[in-house]
Amino acid sequence: MVQTIELKIKKLEHFDNNLPLPKYETAGAAGADLRASMPNQENMTIAPGKRVLVPTGLSYEIPEGYEVQVRPRSGMSLKTNLLIVNSPGTIDCDYRGEIKIIIGNFGEDDAVIEHGDRIAQMVIAPVTQATLVETSILSDTDRGAGGFGSTGKK
Repeated sequence: MVQTIELKIKKLEHFDNNLPLPKYETAGAAGADLRASMPNQENMTIAPGKRVLVPTGLSYEIPEGYEVQVRPRSGMSLKTNLLIVNSPGTIDCDYRGEIKIIIGNFGEDDAVIEHGDRIAQMVIAPVTQATLVETSILSDTDRGAGGFGSTGKK
């Protein structure tokens, strides 16, 4: 059974009321789609190698003990050269500003995000905070300090 919580959403001044609020597209979806809501409903062009902040026109009141993770939509990642740069992006429960998505163009040509495009998805996740304890000794493991690729390829 899927756990549900209440997430309060505020439409900002430039939110286009002709656009739907984020929603889960299927009953089993983990993420709800986020759309670009541009001021003046204009499109946004992203030059090759550049990053932009794409507005959604929304802000949230996230319950304490939760975060909203911003993740790529698989279709956009596969079919375009646009990628969510900091994925997953974290929106903390005490943030009340506009949700904006950092998108980079990793292609060789300009890319256009149209007003109303589904550009990312959000996943609600519980947060666990650690008690950070300074120490001078860590326990041993088979891997030890082995880093990237240290466990082999196969």
